[in-house]
Amino acid sequence: MLAKTRTRWRRANACGLIRPLDRADNAPPFMDLKQIHYFIALFEDGSVTRAAKRLNIVQPALSMQISKLEAELHQPLFERGPHGMTPTEAARLMYRLYVPIIRDIEHAREQLSRSDVIVTGRVALGMVSSEAQSVLPESLATFDALFPQVEVSVADGFSAQLIDAVEAGRLDAAVINKPRGRLSLDTRSLLDEEMVLVTSVIHGRPMREAIDLADLGDLELVLPTRRNGLRGVLDAALLNADIVIKPKFEIDLLNTIVQFVEQSNVATILPRVVVQRKVDEGLLRAYRIASPGIVRHIVCVSHPKRPISAATNALIEIITDNIRRVTTTATSA
Repeated sequence: MLAKTRTRWRRANACGLIRPLDRADNAPPFMDLKQIHYFIALFEDGSVTRAAKRLNIVQPALSMQISKLEAELHQPLFERGPHGMTPTEAARLMYRLYVPIIRDIEHAREQLSRSDVIVTGRVALGMVSSEAQSVLPESLATFDALFPQVEVSVADGFSAQLIDAVEAGRLDAAVINKPRGRLSLDTRSLLDEEMVLVTSVIHGRPMREAIDLADLGDLELVLPTRRNGLRGVLDAALLNADIVIKPKFEIDLLNTIVQFVEQSNVATILPRVVVQRKVDEGLLRAYRIASPGIVRHIVCVSHPKRPISAATNALIEIITDNIRRVTTTATSA
């Protein structure tokens, strides 16, 4: 983990966000951990008042630290407006670089504070494919650095399949879309995530920044089949809004859907975390759905008679943090 953190600091330095130690005036790095925490709080809350309350400091102290950072960078980090603080491009870059560093430091501090405890054992976790294909690799790398003596087994699948596996004891827990019916399993909310309309940058037609699904009757769509929990989330939102959408294609392989949309004029509706990497690469466009807003609820299910271990909880927390980081960064952009 130390090597990974050093790499992240080097990336921040390469982008000009850290002042080198060998400057002519021998000045220290301009940003310390306290300033990073202040910056992240303001970025996420979008308001000096809310961020100061979250940090338990007075507003002038927060404003002063942010102004110092802007002076060091010679460019603004936030645009002040009547509705709060809007991050600039430099601020969005800083957020993407520094959030993983802070997370690594906090995990390292936690481990060092209980260095006499060596976590061992095995984690058997289930995940819906939309999450497994997006944030799982990075999450496993972080987890392995923190808990090198824990064996991990991850299965992906539909929510219904993962629920059956937890009930049968084949999985310790599963990260799934919240089912519409009641379960006999313990259910813990993790986060809510918006679903977005996605088109190809090259082949798709341009649209408004926020779209209304009722106006997309002539748009060809590819969606997951009705076996997929994502389709259930979408159909429920459309039913409540009395909107009927008939896809031309139905495919359960999310990677295939993403590649198909990238190479054609067909659009899709998927969770933002599934497509954000392609959006960042300039291959896809993601449009916010204003009406009806479509949100899927991610939950963790476990058997009430088999409490999940600390290691399993740690992996779930890392996965949740990574999902939140990807979606928060994207919606703030």
